[in-house]
Amino acid sequence: MRADSAHVFSSAYSSARQSLTVGVLAFAGMGASFMQTILIPIQSKLPELLNAPAEDTAWVITATLLAASVSTPIVGKLGDMFGKRTVALILMAILTLGSLVCAMSQGLIPMILGRTLQGMGMGVIPLGISLLRDIVDTRRLGSSIALVSATLGVGGAIGLPVSALVTENLDWHMLFILAAGLATVAFALIWAVVPKTGVKSGGRVDVVGVIGLAIGLTGLLLAISRGNTWGWGAMPTLLCFGVGLVALALWTIYELRISNPLVDLRVSVKPAVLTTNLASVAMGFALFSSSIAFPQLLQFPAALGGMGIDLLSASLMLMPAGLAMLAMSPISGRIARSVGTRPLLVAGASVIAVAYLFCVLVPLQAIYIPIVNVVIGIGIGLGYAAMPALIMDAVPRSETAAANGLNTLMRSFGTTVAAALVGSILASTASADHSAGFHSVFVMGLVAAVVCAVLAMLIPRSTTA
Repeated sequence: MRADSAHVFSSAYSSARQSLTVGVLAFAGMGASFMQTILIPIQSKLPELLNAPAEDTAWVITATLLAASVSTPIVGKLGDMFGKRTVALILMAILTLGSLVCAMSQGLIPMILGRTLQGMGMGVIPLGISLLRDIVDTRRLGSSIALVSATLGVGGAIGLPVSALVTENLDWHMLFILAAGLATVAFALIWAVVPKTGVKSGGRVDVVGVIGLAIGLTGLLLAISRGNTWGWGAMPTLLCFGVGLVALALWTIYELRISNPLVDLRVSVKPAVLTTNLASVAMGFALFSSSIAFPQLLQFPAALGGMGIDLLSASLMLMPAGLAMLAMSPISGRIARSVGTRPLLVAGASVIAVAYLFCVLVPLQAIYIPIVNVVIGIGIGLGYAAMPALIMDAVPRSETAAANGLNTLMRSFGTTVAAALVGSILASTASADHSAGFHSVFVMGLVAAVVCAVLAMLIPRSTTA
């Protein structure tokens, strides 16, 4: 977002109030994204802990993914209609409730319910990014967006070793007590610090649109995330794909016919918005390819093509990537002010491509992985700073939260596809050497990063309506 833009915004709030608000929104975002990795240390133990088959306990992970993906564009629209701060507070309350349900759960069904509620909290990140447009001066908006946007990856990277430490030394329910505490603190800070501001479009909630989008996304994402387990040609997978595609087709027709749709598809197909969202899918894929491959590569036994490192050590080796994303926030802001957000996205994707190219060409050793992962973190930090800014440059203020919610959904879609494909590739060599599988994953990450860079180059310049 260029500082010399015709649309320069000078905030009515003091510099200290702006900085405090950015810090609070970043803290809330990290707390929400922490839920992505909170169960990884005990994922293999869930059948024993919840007294249920492994196929059923997989829903504890899937439920959070689905809830986050489905709720994010919905809460974005609600934020535009009724106030972003109000909806952010509601999400933190839901996240707290979900964490407490999990903390008290001894069985599978309550745990799935709690994890579903936790997933809804992810919507606070695009809401926080959208709030920045109403609160922060144009000159510091780029770095502020970069910081809050980076929490999508930072919370997970930092949360993994924290989760490992907790589960190694305390009862596993303490993970959710910690999560509830973080969400409660975030709620209190948002209430006390974040001002009531921004345009409220008002109107009635598009209930039919909410239901249609929920059915469509749930069907599609369920087929992608569970297809490897069910079988890609199995009836449940095909049925979910079919229901999802039909529901989304009908939903599109309906949304184009009403005056206050849940998602303004006419805005969403503007070249700048559409191309940015497609690039976001590719970057989400590139991010999650490494997020899944590196932990497994580090932990698998050497006989299976891995390095035989324990979870805590592996987590600590991967954590610096999250810190790199944070460190890139002020740098991203300066680059965006100097050359614009489109070159920033191209640079981020190119950095990721270089990292994956190294993985493809050089036999990996344990010492290389933290370095490569930090380079990927730098690229993600640049890219995640650029995408929300590109979206906000292309949409009116009244559509900011909804558009950012949809953009976050596109990133989530990319990560879901990556998780399914990487899982499928590694599962196909379950009892053999995984080296070829990891090589294939790195090639896919490289291709995704290159596609993202090319799409970024095609994003047209756009001015906010």
